[in-house]
Amino acid sequence: MITKWIRLTNNLKLKHKLIASYILIVMIPVLIVGGVVVGYFRAQAMDRAIEQATNNVEKIKTQMGDMLQIPLDISDTLLLDESLEIIATTRYESVLELTSAYRSYEGFQQYFKLYREIGGMRFYYENPTLINNLELIPVDERVADSYWYKQAKTSKSVRWYYIDDNEDIPVNKLSLIRQVPFPDRQTSGVLMISLDQLELNQMLSQEPFETLIADERGYVVAAKNPAFVGRTLDKLDYDVDLSQAMKGSHKLDINGEQSYMIVDELTPELSANKLRIVSVFSTKAIVQDANRVSVIGLLLILLVLLIALFFVYTVSLLTTNRLLGLSRHLNRLALGDLNVVSRIDGNDEIGQLSRQFNYMVESIRTLVRQVVEKTEQNNALELAQREIKLKMMASQINPHFLFNALESIRMDALMKGEKEIANVVRLLAKLMRKNLEVGRDHIQLNEEVEMVKSYLEIQKFRYEERLHYELTVDPEASRVQVPPLIIQPLVENAVVHGVEGKEDGVKVELIIHVRDHEVHVTVKDNGLGMTQERLDQVVASLTGPEETGRSRIGLRNVHQRLVMTYGEQHGLRITSLYGEGTAFSFSVPMNHFYV
Repeated sequence: MITKWIRLTNNLKLKHKLIASYILIVMIPVLIVGGVVVGYFRAQAMDRAIEQATNNVEKIKTQMGDMLQIPLDISDTLLLDESLEIIATTRYESVLELTSAYRSYEGFQQYFKLYREIGGMRFYYENPTLINNLELIPVDERVADSYWYKQAKTSKSVRWYYIDDNEDIPVNKLSLIRQVPFPDRQTSGVLMISLDQLELNQMLSQEPFETLIADERGYVVAAKNPAFVGRTLDKLDYDVDLSQAMKGSHKLDINGEQSYMIVDELTPELSANKLRIVSVFSTKAIVQDANRVSVIGLLLILLVLLIALFFVYTVSLLTTNRLLGLSRHLNRLALGDLNVVSRIDGNDEIGQLSRQFNYMVESIRTLVRQVVEKTEQNNALELAQREIKLKMMASQINPHFLFNALESIRMDALMKGEKEIANVVRLLAKLMRKNLEVGRDHIQLNEEVEMVKSYLEIQKFRYEERLHYELTVDPEASRVQVPPLIIQPLVENAVVHGVEGKEDGVKVELIIHVRDHEVHVTVKDNGLGMTQERLDQVVASLTGPEETGRSRIGLRNVHQRLVMTYGEQHGLRITSLYGEGTAFSFSVPMNHFYV
């Protein structure tokens, strides 16, 4: 039974086995169980987070209400404080009298000692004889025009504001604003009791989410992040106007991140305005809790994967054993064993690969025999052709100029009998010796330059003032190896055609410099030059069929040897402008031959 099942499995295509195993054992169970479990626990975690944020807001409302009750109780007491009425309404005759009155009044200081929640107390009254001591303050024009003072004077209700005044010692705190009437005098003052900012922030510092409290004007009076205090809700970096949010929970995007916001309101006792409590948290912050809750789901998924792994392992073991056998045969073939034979059975893809492998080995053996035979023939033929072609190109150098030089030397010797003839003869002999060495594959570039210099000196003797030359050679290039007679034909072409084309003579320049790890050689003259049509013909003759004509043979010779030695990109390049001259150039890689 097991053997029959194994054979049936081997006859299935590998693709079908993998897809069926993945769908039946892995994908469907993982998607169903994982999706249900993770989705359920994430939803539960999110609901608990919203519930926790709501409860935290309720807790803050209670704590805030208790804290606000303290200033309210103090203000109730001060409404009946006759000492405050006397010290605020008395018209003082001198500063000494005022100072003595201030020292005798300790009504405010006792509350600072009793309640750490109190951050400051001020009483404003329209008495020009008062001096501002940050507790008893005369009402000036700036105070009279402030919004909180106007609200207090027009109503006896309690109000809570964040005071953002511009005094030398500003308040900048949540403050109780309340009118304190003096019925006997038919006047009233305004009491301001500020809460301590540290106590307010400390109440929110332990909150797990970003939480803040704002007054009805939108000013943040307390926040988990103290940097928010004093800023307005519409200017906070939330991409939403928190001052417009309705009471309740809201789902929104803040800075591109999905978040929840809980909004609630607190109306302090006897207060005519409200405080707004806002708690914002990102769903990303809840993921950590959700991940912990999802452990149960992951354990269930892991159990399914372990069961699936057992079945996948069984199938893959049967498959990989056959693949390993075929791999061993391939390794033997890679090491050069052309007698290897694969005997893996089965009608699936692996069995087909095994049979194709045997066909491939047989084809390789046949091709190797053919390639070896053909390579041997081609190598022998190529070596023979290369040797013949090099000899033919080397033999194409026409010594015509040599005969002209000898004739000039002979005639000048007969007519003048000068010693410079001896020098010309020496140079000619040197040049002839170098030409006899043309059979060498390569020579140093400085040797080639010496041959060119000897040639130019001989031609200088022949043409006198009609020929001028200049050699510029980079010392770094002197030891580079080049084919022999690779520059002289270019110089010869420049001299012959330059002198013949211009009656006033010609200047020939040889420039050799190193750039980008290559030796660049340029031969140029200021002769008559060539028309574009003539230039195209000469360029075409470099790679076209061989033609008669000494100059074209020499240029073709140089170009072909450069291409055969260094490659097509290092062949001869020709530029010319009619009436201005001609330039020949080529490049040689320095790392090709260097001693």
